[in-house]
Amino acid sequence: MPDSSQLSNSDSSPRSSQTYIVITAFLALFALVGFAYYGLPFFFDFMSREYGWSRTVITSGNALGKLLVGPLFGFIAGWLIDKYGPRRLMMAGVLMMGTALIGLSFADSLGLFYLFYIFNALGYVCGGPLPCQVLISRWFDRNRGKAMGIAYLGIGSGGAVVPLIAAGLEKNFGWHNSLAVLGVFVILIAFPMVFFIRGSSSRASTQMQREPAVTITRVLKNPNFYLLGLGSMCAIGVVGGVNQHLKLYLRDLEFTQMQSAHVISLVLLSSLIGRVMMGWLADIFRRKYVMILIYLIVALAVPLLLVPEFQGRIYIFAVIFGIGLGGDYMIIPLMAGDLFGVRALGRTMGIILVADGVAESLFPMFLGRMYDINSSYSVGFIILIGVALAGALIVSFLPEAPEARA
Repeated sequence: MPDSSQLSNSDSSPRSSQTYIVITAFLALFALVGFAYYGLPFFFDFMSREYGWSRTVITSGNALGKLLVGPLFGFIAGWLIDKYGPRRLMMAGVLMMGTALIGLSFADSLGLFYLFYIFNALGYVCGGPLPCQVLISRWFDRNRGKAMGIAYLGIGSGGAVVPLIAAGLEKNFGWHNSLAVLGVFVILIAFPMVFFIRGSSSRASTQMQREPAVTITRVLKNPNFYLLGLGSMCAIGVVGGVNQHLKLYLRDLEFTQMQSAHVISLVLLSSLIGRVMMGWLADIFRRKYVMILIYLIVALAVPLLLVPEFQGRIYIFAVIFGIGLGGDYMIIPLMAGDLFGVRALGRTMGIILVADGVAESLFPMFLGRMYDINSSYSVGFIILIGVALAGALIVSFLPEAPEARA
């Protein structure tokens, strides 16, 4: 592992330092998003059965955490990252996320459940996509799309293995202990690499210095900021709604715990293909059109959850949805960088991720409410299809930023 002096001098070995940064972002996303975000829904049916909580209540923890933390702390986190760099905030985020999972393993009251979901949201904001996006952008000028795509493979990789690990742990040690173990894994996987982050690449720093200073007031006055925010809210809301309920939906279809784990794992494995593919396309074609393509893929996948059963239906859905999921989160910061520049990326994405977090938290609750009313996901899924298509339409009004260079 490189020491701090090696990493502080990016000119001595820029390629090895950039490799270290990509690996660090990969592991942070692997643990904080792959393990924590995609791992928690695996335990929803256990919580519902043991505590008697409805599906609306089960998904309300994520909503409460993000609605409280996001608006209060998202912009501050972006400002702190732009001013001081992502390292310290990422370390705090890793520790809070690990604590959240351990706490949720024994949270048998709604008060504790909500408290530790607030820690979950704080960990996500401080150590998840926002600082990783800025970290990659500060270290890469050319090939930023590929670097972001590789780093974001961590989400798919973590999300693919966590249901299998959780299912195996639950079978042998019970769901309480298995969730606590995942919390420990989050800290052990992400914290050591984050601790040794130093500096930024000279090429990316030069690019940042060349860019004119962009105030957040100027960003907020730009109509494209709201188009990007609304479009991303639509797609992220749909993805979040489906993800939070997929395990419950599969259990309604009488899938076993292990069968459900395999389907969820396939979704996240397919997202690896989506991240690589969309990262590659984003370095070749105008990112606006890549973004529209991703949103249309998401909209195309959801109808497969509504059609009559046929051989392989769920697995076809898992592959298509996974590809759309893979590109969804990754394309937003790339588009924001094109529109508003790298120097203001932390503050810009701090606000956009707050908005996305609101959608990502409310849509699962909405879908749960639709299920509680109708004893079916049909109405909710139909609405999600319309929302995903609306997101593609909104993004189509964004300007055509210059084509990215490989």
